[in-house]
Amino acid sequence: MIKKLKLILFIVFFVYQTFAHSKTVDSNDFNPKYLSGYLSAIISQNNLNSNAAVKYFNSSKILMNKHQEFLKEYAVTLTIDGRVQKSINIIKKNSDQNNSNFFEAKLLLLIDNFKKKKFDQNIELLNEFKEYRDYDNYQYIIYEVLKSYNDLFLTKEINQNKEKKFGNLSLINEAFQYCYLDQPEASTKFISIINSNEGDYSRYLFFYLNTLIKKKDYNSANQISKSINILDSNLLIQQSKQWIDNSNYNKFEEFFSCNNEGDILAEFFFLISNFYVADNNVKKSNFYSNISNYLNPKFYFNLTHLLENYFKNKNYKKTKKLLKNFNDKEEIYYWYKLKKISQIIHNEKNANESLSYIETKFKEYSNPSLKIIYDMANIYKRNKEFKKSITYYSFLLEKLNTNSEEFADVLYKRGSSYERLKEYENSDKDLLKSLSIKPDEPYVLNYLGYGWLEREYKIEDAIDMLDKAYKQKKNDPFIIDSVGWGYYLIGDFINAEKFLKKAIQLMPNDPIVNDHYGDVLWKLNRKIQAKYYWQSALNSKESEEEMKKNISKKLLKGLIES
Repeated sequence: MIKKLKLILFIVFFVYQTFAHSKTVDSNDFNPKYLSGYLSAIISQNNLNSNAAVKYFNSSKILMNKHQEFLKEYAVTLTIDGRVQKSINIIKKNSDQNNSNFFEAKLLLLIDNFKKKKFDQNIELLNEFKEYRDYDNYQYIIYEVLKSYNDLFLTKEINQNKEKKFGNLSLINEAFQYCYLDQPEASTKFISIINSNEGDYSRYLFFYLNTLIKKKDYNSANQISKSINILDSNLLIQQSKQWIDNSNYNKFEEFFSCNNEGDILAEFFFLISNFYVADNNVKKSNFYSNISNYLNPKFYFNLTHLLENYFKNKNYKKTKKLLKNFNDKEEIYYWYKLKKISQIIHNEKNANESLSYIETKFKEYSNPSLKIIYDMANIYKRNKEFKKSITYYSFLLEKLNTNSEEFADVLYKRGSSYERLKEYENSDKDLLKSLSIKPDEPYVLNYLGYGWLEREYKIEDAIDMLDKAYKQKKNDPFIIDSVGWGYYLIGDFINAEKFLKKAIQLMPNDPIVNDHYGDVLWKLNRKIQAKYYWQSALNSKESEEEMKKNISKKLLKGLIES
């Protein structure tokens, strides 16, 4: 409530300040009807409800010609709502009135020229755009990159200016520049991006495959396809693999072409959108995501990024609308659509209806891919249908190479399902076999080690495994919790508290971590604090019934010494 009040007060102040500094101030501008519409639009925008925001902006359109800030917010909202062309048209109409001197206006005008291949008209516009480049780091990057691309499109020459460096972003832009000119260096650049240790750039395998297929090097493309993990969660890579395996090589050009200026720019803005997601700025992420889609609507797979932003913010209406773009022509993305609808059903209704929906849809597949079967196994596991999950994991294990990473991953999943059924012999067998293939896999080490601690089985070996996992993942809260619990079980409460405190800082709402931290605090005679964390664990919706019973006992009697 206080947060909303602060927002309203800020907006009111902002509105009046904006109007006070406008070129023309009319008493009619302060009409309560217009102010109410503007205020409601900003609030709706803040709540990521762009459709409602547009309606409220439309109700107070009279302000658009007089107040630049109104025009800016209106144009941004239209873009976020997917109405990029309308946003451009409004900016162009108001440019004559010198009412569009802001970053987003200049950007949209540049986009319009790029779309129409009017690169010469961008030269003067880029000079105007330049004044906004230092407002923040991303605006600086956007200016520099758009300038380099405009030069490329005009001159058909690689931009040799190496003064500006943006890390892997520079490498990505160089790759697309070479690709645009059909230069062989493009392949080398894409390989360097894919192999980068600075983040997950597996997406760029699609563009590398695209270059191979354009050269009709189907043999190389097929060899790469064989090396792709069939259980990989990257939708674009899985879809690419499926196309190659089915010899549908023409599909790549259907969605993206390096020789198309709009396609290349769309990828750049898709990347910018991802940057803003990393900064938790969903509004700007959606803004650039829609620009990306506007420049290359053929590549509708990129809509998943925008879709996930809406889903995470519980805007299921928008999520469902975007999901309509995916049909059964592209199996991987269609299956993604079905899973997402199932998740929405889970959030809006209940888990049973969600599971029933996805089961029904799965039965429609006469010959589902191994990836889809794997997903179903995981869905059953998440719904605590462990016996069903084991059946599907077992089917997969019969189809996979016994020495592959995929085999090890499925063993881990099946082993953890056995563990939840308390079939410890089968569980240990699977998990140890998984480790024999991938001996340093931190999450398998953690799962097995923690399980042994819980059973008070081979505690020293368990602690060794957890120590090995921790050395690889020192900031993973689950592993930190496991290490802390290991120290607790051997009676080293000082070290246990150190690790569990760090785990609770990283994962404050997890019931198991809260329970563990409460136990160690009790042992350290910090009993009031211990009860606080036990209570937090008890109140958690994620706490299972058995855990709740044990915590309730501890809240009444404390820890009973065995």
